[in-house]
Amino acid sequence: MASFSQFGNDLYSGKRSIDFVGRRRIWYIVSAVLVLIALIGPWLRGGYEFGIEFRGGSEFTVSQVSSMDQTLATDAVNDVAPGVNPRVSTLGGDSVRVQTDELDKTQTSTVQDALASAYSVPSDDVTTSFIGATWGQDITTQAIRGLVIFLVLVAVFMALYFRTWKMAAAALIALLHDLVITAGVYGLTGLEITPAAVIGFLTILGYSLYDTVVVFDKIRENTAGMTERGTQTFPEMVNLAINQTLVRSINTSIVAALPVASILIIGSFVLGASTLRDISLALLIGIIVGTYSTIFVAAPLYVQFREKEPKMRKHDARVETDRERAAKTAAGAVGSEATASA
Repeated sequence: MASFSQFGNDLYSGKRSIDFVGRRRIWYIVSAVLVLIALIGPWLRGGYEFGIEFRGGSEFTVSQVSSMDQTLATDAVNDVAPGVNPRVSTLGGDSVRVQTDELDKTQTSTVQDALASAYSVPSDDVTTSFIGATWGQDITTQAIRGLVIFLVLVAVFMALYFRTWKMAAAALIALLHDLVITAGVYGLTGLEITPAAVIGFLTILGYSLYDTVVVFDKIRENTAGMTERGTQTFPEMVNLAINQTLVRSINTSIVAALPVASILIIGSFVLGASTLRDISLALLIGIIVGTYSTIFVAAPLYVQFREKEPKMRKHDARVETDRERAAKTAAGAVGSEATASA
């Protein structure tokens, strides 16, 4: 623990430094590969699996079952209503959930009786519900609208708070990076995207934004008045800010990830609560990806957006000239001392 604290102190003081900005092309390549996998992978395996809330359909829940064998439900549904694409999952330790395409009243009653017979339970223990396709479309529209509104508000907030659109642009790119990769994990693993997962997506965007604001605030503090008195180049000042906030970002991520991981494990494997699983999985992936994007994507992008500005180029050139002059002076002093000694 002491060594880690010392490491953090060295990063903050500049005694040690990890060159995040200088190696940004490596991070860009890594992020590009992850984004491509997240975009292409789900398409190769047949697309995303959306929950019944989005696509519409019929749902059956068989309670108080003695066997959790999911094939019983699949066979029972296919025997009486072939072609309705049953999706079977377990809920807790004594319930089975079956989702199908939209069924009429007669089909619903037939499937209900078949499931009751397959699991040897009364028909009253098989509850049914129906979600129309129109309602699913409304939910999808609302989710997209919420995402767009969130991103617009983020852009306005960042531009006003930091007084530059370039920080807002870097933050938005990092947020989209997080969203694409998190959604890609769902698509690659075949997990259903439910309203709970969408809530998780929006929540992790807020977390990622918080982490980005912390780093950007330190960047603003380090670069304030830099062009008048700074002895470091703009990329070096930004890199120092990343190093100074690195330990804080890691600690915050660990503290946030541990309870979310606990909810995921308990919700999925102990309680069998799909809602807890969906939202906690999105949060866990988002926390990890959001921490990565703040350090390796957002801050280096901000440097790239600003380092070509005439003011920044003039400042960086002055710093390099001062260093060369100081190096020549030091070399001359050493040479004079050597001559005097001789």
